Amino acid sequence: MEITDIKIRKILTEGRLRAVVSVTFENFLAVHDIKVVQGDDRLFVAMPSRKDEGGVFRDIVHPISAAARKAIEEEILSAYSHHMALLEAEDAAG
Repeated sequence: MEITDIKIRKILTEGRLRAVVSVTFENFLAVHDIKVVQGDDRLFVAMPSRKDEGGVFRDIVHPISAAARKAIEEEILSAYSHHMALLEAEDAAG
């Protein structure tokens, strides 16, 4: 399944959460509230989740395989990096 659009919905500078994004797959399905999180060693992507009755967060939507997760994460992080580079260039231009 091909990603046809990634929208950076919100950029955050405080805490570990860096961005909230929406991803569209094949102009057919949109997944909202995917998070870009700063981990101890690197940025990673967290799928939309909600807290269950036991207080445990469970993904609402998630890739089925490790390869799918890696492909989605790489595209989201690439779009995030590109977006941040554009913002830095705009700030530098004044």
